[in-house]
Amino acid sequence: MGVRLQGNGPSFKKIKVSCEANVLCRRQRRFETQPRGHSSWGYSKDSESSWFRSLFVHKVDPRKDAHSNLLSKKETNHLYKIQFHNVKPECLDSYNRLAEEVLPKLHSDTGYPCELVGNWNTWYGEQDQAVHIWRFVGGYSALMESMNKLRENQEYLQFRKERSQMLHSRRNQLLLEFSFWNEPLPRPGPNIYELRTYKLKPGTMIEWGNNWARAIKHRQDNQEAVGGFFSQIGELYIVHHLWAYKDLQSREETRNAAWRKRGWDENVYYTVPLVRSMESRIMIPLKISPLQ
Repeated sequence: MGVRLQGNGPSFKKIKVSCEANVLCRRQRRFETQPRGHSSWGYSKDSESSWFRSLFVHKVDPRKDAHSNLLSKKETNHLYKIQFHNVKPECLDSYNRLAEEVLPKLHSDTGYPCELVGNWNTWYGEQDQAVHIWRFVGGYSALMESMNKLRENQEYLQFRKERSQMLHSRRNQLLLEFSFWNEPLPRPGPNIYELRTYKLKPGTMIEWGNNWARAIKHRQDNQEAVGGFFSQIGELYIVHHLWAYKDLQSREETRNAAWRKRGWDENVYYTVPLVRSMESRIMIPLKISPLQ
């Protein structure tokens, strides 16, 4: 049994101070024997700082999955490639003839798991430019299979060599298609096509997709919605919307009609702040394009 000390006299105070000093000394020795940065009490300056910051910093719940899985189509395993070729002005006709001779052979060859979606020349926008969209049926494995086979295709290698003499520059992107957009399928012409490209602020792709999933119904009356894509490799946070119209007058009338539908204005209101910049191309299909 311990002895309980009572009293307020000088002797009692000396005993009390002595006991407190012994306790502090023992705690100091325990503290000094711990590794630097460790506390036997589970406390440190770092933990104090983290706890203090947690009072003021907004906690963001982690996203449960990549936006590529949340926004892309689950029922298909398609990967898309878009190519932008900036052609020397004096070579545009020769470039088109060469493309029309070689590319359909790849499209029709069942040994290649790839197919043409569309081929165009830019009419309004960046001039002397060719745009091609390919679909790889089977995703990244289909892409790699196609590329490995093309390395052994002498006709294609010669095509690339000749094409290189006609270009100023070229670039490409790998894309996935939004789940709520139409799959781009061949269509008869004549049509003009508009490729609207949006550069989004990083971290806003989910919000963009949520808004457009509700709004796409307002742009289906004339079957103008061809396809919607977002970038996976290349420049990131890029969205491409592809539209088809009979002519520029039809484009204007169709776009104006969307504003008369309830909900379209809300989509514009909520998505404009997500955009860093945007670009519109009016394009004319090549003879070989499945989208005419």
